[in-house]
Amino acid sequence: MQNLINYYLLLVMLLLTSMTTLAQDNNADLEIKKLEESKEKIVNEEKRLLSKEVRKINEQLEDNEISFAEAEKLKARAAKFRALNIENRLAIVNHRLSLLKRNAIRENDEFIANQSSVSSSRKGVSLRSRQNYNDHRRTFRSTVIAFGFNNVITENESFNDSDFRVGGSRFFEIGYAWTTRVFKNSNWLRFKYGLSFQFNSLKPTGNRFFVDTGTETELQEHEFNLKKSKLRMDNLVIPIHFEFGGSRKFGDENNIRYSTFNKVQIGIGGYAGINLNTIQKLKIRQDGSTDKKKFKRNFNTNNVIYGLSTYIKWKEVAIYAKYDLNTIFKDNPVDQRNVSVGLLLNIYDHSN
Repeated sequence: MQNLINYYLLLVMLLLTSMTTLAQDNNADLEIKKLEESKEKIVNEEKRLLSKEVRKINEQLEDNEISFAEAEKLKARAAKFRALNIENRLAIVNHRLSLLKRNAIRENDEFIANQSSVSSSRKGVSLRSRQNYNDHRRTFRSTVIAFGFNNVITENESFNDSDFRVGGSRFFEIGYAWTTRVFKNSNWLRFKYGLSFQFNSLKPTGNRFFVDTGTETELQEHEFNLKKSKLRMDNLVIPIHFEFGGSRKFGDENNIRYSTFNKVQIGIGGYAGINLNTIQKLKIRQDGSTDKKKFKRNFNTNNVIYGLSTYIKWKEVAIYAKYDLNTIFKDNPVDQRNVSVGLLLNIYDHSN
């Protein structure tokens, strides 16, 4: 229980970090957009001022305050003045844009000049999502954390008729993954593999709980009021994916670097492993008091776990889905398989 609490605390910290990073990125993008829009405003403003000055000169000409030659000279001078204003003001904006874009590229796509010395002095995991790159090293390690909604696909039954609560049934996954470029001089395809703990929980609808009858595991109505009813399956699995998507290549032949930042990545693969524990937790309300019970049994669940999984990733956050090919229960007359949909976070380790 304490481990799960620690996992969720870590998850909250990572979410806050991601939100801060995204906010910073959004602020930079917003400033760039405003500067781009300001260029057109500058041109229109100077043209409007020039038009006003020309009208004033024409009025002076009509009132015989100045000659035609003097009016043309004044108009030419005003036009030159406004043209220089446009040129200088646009130059300031363009310099600001170049600075913002150059810093964004430096932070997002390139190694900082002293990155190696900083890494060696600060050993550990970098939480900066902007350092999502591959360099001359072909393999990188990352911590993967996934969470979301869990449920069951039952044979010959609509998902709308599920026996389990959509919002109450959840999954959590944490582990390590290694990502290796398949080709030496190309980054379009990568092989991702690792080791993860999966925690799949199911909360039945109504006032029901799981009962192992000896021949099958079924949901039965509890004689007392259930404040909580949950079955959790803890699995140890080896996920394997092929990841592909666009990337940018830069550097020289002795130090080739690849960046997938701001590029959509797609992963397709699966997982296989074993079931470590199956636990049912009940909170029973009886005579005004609540009694907590925990049953750590097999519940006829399959010991071997295997399935398909996929994700669509941008930066270091992905939409993630997995589906168990094995049935949840071994001997039940109706096949039921676990399905999960949620988010997956990748925290890359650049210390090695």
